[in-house]
Amino acid sequence: MVSIFWLMAEWSWVVYTVLEGLIATACCLGNVLVVCAVCICIRGSLREPTFCFLVSLAVADFLVGVAAVPLAVLLDGWVSLTPDLCLFLSCVVLVLTDASVLSLLAIAVDRYLRLHTPLRYKDLATPWRTWLAVSLCWILSCLLGFTPLFGWHNYSSPASGSTNKSSSSFIPQPCTFLSGISLPFMVYFNFLGCVLAPLLFMTLLYARIFWSLQGRLKDSCPQARASLLRERKLACSLALVLILFAGCWIPLHLMNCLLLFYGPEAVTRGTLYAGILMSHANSAVNPVVYAYRIPKIQQAYGQIWRRILMRLDSCHGDQRSMTGSRANHTETCGSGGKATP
Repeated sequence: MVSIFWLMAEWSWVVYTVLEGLIATACCLGNVLVVCAVCICIRGSLREPTFCFLVSLAVADFLVGVAAVPLAVLLDGWVSLTPDLCLFLSCVVLVLTDASVLSLLAIAVDRYLRLHTPLRYKDLATPWRTWLAVSLCWILSCLLGFTPLFGWHNYSSPASGSTNKSSSSFIPQPCTFLSGISLPFMVYFNFLGCVLAPLLFMTLLYARIFWSLQGRLKDSCPQARASLLRERKLACSLALVLILFAGCWIPLHLMNCLLLFYGPEAVTRGTLYAGILMSHANSAVNPVVYAYRIPKIQQAYGQIWRRILMRLDSCHGDQRSMTGSRANHTETCGSGGKATP
């Protein structure tokens, strides 16, 4: 019976690891495509605040594939690290989550200001202020994500003056995410303060945006109506990104709440793996949403794929021409050899 449970645990880990690898690949490829589409193919996009914040979100999603997913696989008790290093690597995952939340918050605030302060918007949303806001998002996400390093963690520090203080931090131990990050921190600080509160505030902002757009569409002239419809379509797309983020991340945070209040038996390992996969899959889904919901990015995707196909065709054409020239050269040499007495 014990061996059956052990085999099930092993298989669940194998399936989880394979799916994490696929998600990481999709995160990297999809979000690199987003950054290239916005920065290269959409002219003047980096002067528009919304696209700047989308690039920030895409960078965070790309880093999820590069760093967070591999760390999630490794920090499952399969590697032995010093407590300090284990805690630092666990905090990296939190930094990327906070960067995504703050980028979404910046997008929501930008759309709200654009709609409710149209006369002052261009003066407020200058390029340098936009990039300053992006920088502040990442700085604040680092401060929030690395908070456990300043003392709110599970590792007990030796008493001051103890001779074991320096040596204890260098003893490798099996490293898991929750071995260093405390559940009270994850629930009370990270979930309630850094995720749920911004999500509720963004929900209120989008509700106010849609309410205002609906009222303006009723009273607008035909010339203004087209612009308001484009604004509503973009707001719907960005709100969809927010809804997907909440739907993918809140289940994992609710599992942390169950673990805190009811103990380790409240959540099975397979369920926890499913929650982690959902949270990481959110970073792979966003590029697909941009492709189907934002026309400028959709057109930019098409330009990139056309360029890639033209490059491949040109490479194949060069290869065929080289092969043909070699064949002609061989025939010429062969005929010349026959003609020589």
